[in-house]
Amino acid sequence: MSPPGANLTRKQEDAIIALLSNPRIEDAARAAGASPRTLMRWLKEPVFEKAYMKARRTAFRHSLARLQQMSGAAVSTLGKIMVDQSSPASTRVRAAECIINQGAKAIEIEDIDARVSELERAAELTKSSRN
Repeated sequence: MSPPGANLTRKQEDAIIALLSNPRIEDAARAAGASPRTLMRWLKEPVFEKAYMKARRTAFRHSLARLQQMSGAAVSTLGKIMVDQSSPASTRVRAAECIINQGAKAIEIEDIDARVSELERAAELTKSSRN
């Protein structure tokens, strides 16, 4: 759980897991077998805070991966609703708007990614030509 050299105690590692699993500090402290005051003190310690933030980012990346995995089913559901003549017109219109809006956002993201990649290539060329 902790990065090499972080020197977290087992109880602190348990506290990080508890913080990720519980919405309130009091609940997390109870789950970790620590007092809320101790947990708040740990959260102010740089080593603990760094390990906690790393764990949060990891957990969030896993959530994003799940969203991406489910996106195909979500698009299929929207498409089915959009073409289902038995669905209310307002529901079909909302599904169509969602598909169009998300498609447009995807194109914008691809365009930005291409532009950033081109800028990075240009910067790398400029850097290598100076050396």
